Amino acid sequence: MTFTVSSVWIWCFASLAIILLASGLDDFIPIVICLRQWLLRAKKLPERPLMEATAEPRRIAIFVPCWKESAVIGNMVRHNLAAIQYNNYDFFLGTYPNDQPTVKEAQNLAEIFPNVHVAICEKPGPTSKADCLNNAYRRMQEFEKENSAYFDTIVLHDAEDMIHPRALSMINLERAEYHMVQVPVLPLPTPLSEITHGVYCDEFAEFQTIDMHARQYSKSFVPSNGVGTGFAREILDQLGAERGEVFDAASLTEDYEIGVYIHASKFKQKFAPLTKSEGELVATREYFPRTVRTAIRQRTRWVTGIALQCWERRGWKGDWRTKYWFWRDRKGLVASPLSLLTNLLFVVGMADWALSAVQHRPWMFAINNAGLMRLCLLTIALQCFRIALRMVCVGRIFGVSFALGVPLRIFHGNLINCFASLRALWRYAIARRYGRAHVWLKTEHNYPGRDALTQQRGELGEVLLRSRIVSKEQLDEVRGLMANQNELGNLLLMMGLVTEDDICRAHSLYAGVISGKVDVQQVKPRVVRSLPRHIMKRWGVLPVSVNDGRLLIASANVPEPTLFEELQKFTTLPIDFQLITKSNFEELAKLA
Repeated sequence: MTFTVSSVWIWCFASLAIILLASGLDDFIPIVICLRQWLLRAKKLPERPLMEATAEPRRIAIFVPCWKESAVIGNMVRHNLAAIQYNNYDFFLGTYPNDQPTVKEAQNLAEIFPNVHVAICEKPGPTSKADCLNNAYRRMQEFEKENSAYFDTIVLHDAEDMIHPRALSMINLERAEYHMVQVPVLPLPTPLSEITHGVYCDEFAEFQTIDMHARQYSKSFVPSNGVGTGFAREILDQLGAERGEVFDAASLTEDYEIGVYIHASKFKQKFAPLTKSEGELVATREYFPRTVRTAIRQRTRWVTGIALQCWERRGWKGDWRTKYWFWRDRKGLVASPLSLLTNLLFVVGMADWALSAVQHRPWMFAINNAGLMRLCLLTIALQCFRIALRMVCVGRIFGVSFALGVPLRIFHGNLINCFASLRALWRYAIARRYGRAHVWLKTEHNYPGRDALTQQRGELGEVLLRSRIVSKEQLDEVRGLMANQNELGNLLLMMGLVTEDDICRAHSLYAGVISGKVDVQQVKPRVVRSLPRHIMKRWGVLPVSVNDGRLLIASANVPEPTLFEELQKFTTLPIDFQLITKSNFEELAKLA
């Protein structure tokens, strides 16, 4: 039997088409699982309200691992303390001894807010996210002994997370029946021009709408997303007793593996469906990597931990449902490079088709095989359906205009996933060859600006209550004497229920700005006089220091949105803001 170039080409093309068809049909299985479940619901049961009065507020510990997060952890903690509509929780911030800027920022937060605590890791960083979480767990246990307290639920979050105001209430409610509760995770919306971040929006919209539900409907394991996951304390205590450490410090994706463990141990898992509260989806929101390089870096860690490390550690153990979802999570090692190859063939084929039409020559990719043509057409039809389905998922969450960009972003996503898979295989092989440990490949994080966060914050009284500055009884008493909301702080001061520092701290949370005391002795008069007097008097601000090329402005009032734009006309230095008490401001004003 003789082989020609043409026959070899047809054989390769047919093999690729068959693989893509099999993968496309496999992608339909989660859709079929969800459709079957929805059709079986002849009578849909009413959803439990998030504010169900019978749900006893469990004490919740929020673990936030931090490595080089000094730029975002302050804003993250302040915003979430002001926004979360739940009164029985504490933050435990995991930090490293060789990351002093983050340690200092975390300690400043702990000094100001009584429900924020710092856990400094024993080893210098970066070790792994799991190792940092283990240190936070030990710090929580120390806190419990010192204060005769007990945390019933542990929730994982990252330093860039916007926790939904009702998320902890949702976890608390579902914890009555489930041992692990996963709140949906969605990227924050960004402009259409940010294509890389748009890929995350597309994939998470589809994954949170279909795949996560299909796992639960099929009675398989529900992986933790790493953020917005609530665990029953008994699970983590059992893990610690069995392997010495709660979280697997050698794993790059301890969140995924712990979801597999919980399912194998017959504990109940719940993926909370996307629901709305006060017109907003209850989900953890954050910015994901916004450049190709950082996206590949992050996904390399995901592929290494989920597809390679978990394969090495757990193999294919479990029932057929578990094996199937292992296959779904691991097939990207092959599917991602093939998807990129397919995209390249498509682009080259379309370009050559256009050239062949202009030059009046045969199309290079023309195939005179009816069976292969039908196979290709079926594969294209499946792909078109998958794209349309993703557009529906994206449009439901991010809007119709954003969904129209899905077809173009799929090409970009295939590029990122392909290089991440190849990089993961390479790094994993090198680590195995030389016996190297996998380190924490952390990406840089961004946090939304103050204006974007305002809508989630409660009113000042709720911030005072959730910060444990006043009790509910004290707040109710003062509210009965108020003529308007603006009187709350002054009335609390007059009645001796709070101090000036308390009010300053609450306003910093309410407005999402840094607060603290400025040492007058350390302020240089020439710095205080560096802005025009009429500007300082009009806005009620004073310059107090210049550090690392940045000008620090202090005020006893929450800054107006236009303040920084106005001040920037009088200085070339970037401006930082700090809220201080009225007494502290009056001391500083004497220097001016």
